Amino acid sequence: MINRPAFFKNIKANGLFITMTQRQVDSITAILDECDRQQVTDGRQIAYILATPYHECYNPRTPETRCTPIKEFGSERYLRGKVYYPYIGRGFSGLTWKANYQKETKRLGVDLVNMPDLILNIPLAANSHVYCMKNGTYTGKKLSDYIAGVKCDFINARRIINGTDKAGLITGYANKFLSSLI
Repeated sequence: MINRPAFFKNIKANGLFITMTQRQVDSITAILDECDRQQVTDGRQIAYILATPYHECYNPRTPETRCTPIKEFGSERYLRGKVYYPYIGRGFSGLTWKANYQKETKRLGVDLVNMPDLILNIPLAANSHVYCMKNGTYTGKKLSDYIAGVKCDFINARRIINGTDKAGLITGYANKFLSSLI
């Protein structure tokens, strides 16, 4: 069980956050709650689960969105130019593509296909984020492929979400989250 007051103190002390909005606290709490519900107990996996939205849910113009469920940034014209529009990145890990919205609609019993912004709801986003990373919903790669037993490959764990894009950067975040859990 994670000592949450100490954890929140540690993520500020190690520079992940200077200050936090209530929405950020609620979002991280929901992710930790979902890890408990879905029996993700390996601290390294939890750290990587947290590092992903720390990276994916950030825009320097709106730092208060870091680690909260967001809708992909960009102008309407830019977003409409995406091949997967209107199923643009949403939630904690940037759920994209109609097929993924359909999978989560079926699993969650919530119509994300016709109302994709529902995945911006914190508890729903947390459930989806943890489940999809744990079970390999996005790319077929899952947490236990890279982080289990004696192996801890944060670099290649990025393949769960998006190839190896920014893998080194996210590894640094994961290590900070991990040190905050201890």
